[in-house]
Amino acid sequence: MREVVLDTETTGFNPDEGDRIVEIGCVELINHIPTGRTYQQYVNPERSMPPGAFAVHGLSDAFLADKPIFALVVEEFLAFIQDSQLVIHNASFDLKFLNAELKRLQRKPIAWKRAVDTVEVARKKFPGAPANLDALCRRFEIDLSDRELHGALKDSHLLAAVYLELLGGRQPGLVLAKTVHDTDVTRTYKRVPRLVQPTPEEAALHEAFIDRLKDPLWRKLL
Repeated sequence: MREVVLDTETTGFNPDEGDRIVEIGCVELINHIPTGRTYQQYVNPERSMPPGAFAVHGLSDAFLADKPIFALVVEEFLAFIQDSQLVIHNASFDLKFLNAELKRLQRKPIAWKRAVDTVEVARKKFPGAPANLDALCRRFEIDLSDRELHGALKDSHLLAAVYLELLGGRQPGLVLAKTVHDTDVTRTYKRVPRLVQPTPEEAALHEAFIDRLKDPLWRKLL
């Protein structure tokens, strides 16, 4: 099963007020385990960076000035996510921004039903406990030492680890049974009986033991 963990960084909180995406990060999962394939793209938002957003992710106007606009990266982005299920922390935020960018290009929006919102998963699993990414990383003892600033790809890697823990750790991907490559899955395998003969010494000891019994059953069967 292929899934894509996805995160974005933006210029603010509301695309309807002109805020735009400045970074996209994705991590590919197969059967909930990262494969090593990732996608990262910085995006020129075609507007200035507010100080509050810069304090969160550290992406400046100067850094983003020579990055491509979303219209130039949309095909590569959509090719990476394909039609896979998306794992997103606070999915409504990221999908709102992605669909706003797609709408500007008159492209088909990403369906909300494709997303697994790990905030909702965490709140169901740990009612009343903090469900932000930092808190979940601390709960599952996931290293946060490199997270002074937010980053879409960096946070996608962290979320991939959190998601696996929310699903029960590495157990979902653990296969204990030997895989049989056979189209007939209903086949019954029978072990060939192996005859075991006692040694002469063992036979003699057995006979001596029977001799000490009163009316032994073994004698009646012979």
